[in-house]
Parts: sequence; structure tokens; C-alpha cells
Amino acid sequence: MLSRYYTVSLKGEHEIVIQKSRFIAHVARVETEAAAQNFIVEIKKQYWNATHNCSAYLIGEHDQIQKANDDGEPSGTAGVPILEVLKKKGLKDTVVVVTRYFGGIKLGAGGLIRAYGKATSEGIEATGVVLRKLMQVVSTKIDYTWLGKMENELRSSVYTIKEIQYLDNVVIDTYVEEGDVAAFTDWVIELTNGQAEIREGEVLYMEELV
Repeated sequence: MLSRYYTVSLKGEHEIVIQKSRFIAHVARVETEAAAQNFIVEIKKQYWNATHNCSAYLIGEHDQIQKANDDGEPSGTAGVPILEVLKKKGLKDTVVVVTRYFGGIKLGAGGLIRAYGKATSEGIEATGVVLRKLMQVVSTKIDYTWLGKMENELRSSVYTIKEIQYLDNVVIDTYVEEGDVAAFTDWVIELTNGQAEIREGEVLYMEELV
């Protein structure tokens, strides 16, 4: 698993008009090629009357799966520009479909490349980009008397609280970078005078909006 990577927020869309043609970018996060293809099929069904539904996707830790489709536009003027934007932005596990309604003015090859690239860039920006960081969840069990101090210290630290469970004791789940677990443990022990019970939980991705 990658320690960190960029992808898009779950789903979004954005429309621009260029020379009377409408370009609607549909953006989604996908983790498999089947999911990417299903998304493309969904958009094509929804926008069945569009002139073109051009698409591209980039999937896998090392971008193993890459596909681009011009859907009737001149070869290399739509799918590839969409894919190039994904690569340039360093995104993973992302699919984009750009729907075009022709407005009567031909754009030429260069104009199409720029239009599909612009629609993709603005669509991604509207959807939002997230940084996913692989984190160790560390659970800290403390007495309620430590809650105020512990929560305040955590919120002003480099660590991020995942969840606080109010049980017989308080359990605070915190995202900690894998290499920082020992330092975090020492910090909590010092903070609570050794009155905390600390254990490591699951390893999962934490998302930050970029």
C-alpha cells in the first residue's frame, strides 16, 4: 500500500461553454477498472443525446491501468488530453467523462485538446482533490479526569483525532503516522503521568482536502 497519494473526492461535475459547445466534466473516484467502466456507462445512459461522451481513467498504485476513449472525436483530441490532466495532477484511482453538446462551431484539433483539458481541470477542481495518508490508529483509554487536558493537547498537536468514545472510560482514537507511533506513545504517557492505556488499532487511510 502506498504511504500517501492524491485522488479526487468521491464524485462531482462541472460545466463550461466554449464556442457555444457545452462541456460537462463528470469526475469520480474508482478503485477498479470495472467501477470506472460502470461509471462511464452510467454517464452515457444519462447523457444519451450528447454529441460525445469522452473518457479516461487511471487506476492502481503504479497507474497500471490507463485507458482513454475519444468517443467519435478526432483521434487523440479528447480521451488523451483528459488522461494527461490526470497524470499531470498526479491523481490515482480517478475516472473522468467529459460530455459534449456540439454548439455548431468546429474547434479544430488544437481547440478540442485545449477544451477537453480545460473541462477536465476545472471538473477536478470543482470536485476537490484529497491527499490520502496511510495512518496507524492508536487508541488511548483514559479516565474522564484526563479528557479535557488530553483533548486540548491533541487538537493543538500534529495528530488528528479520529473518534472519541465515551464509555466507562474515555477512548480516544487518533491517527498517527506509522513511523511516529513510538513518539506518540511516549508523549501520551508523559502527558497523563502514565495513567493511559495505549494500544494500536487498524491501519487505514486518512483523507485531507488539498
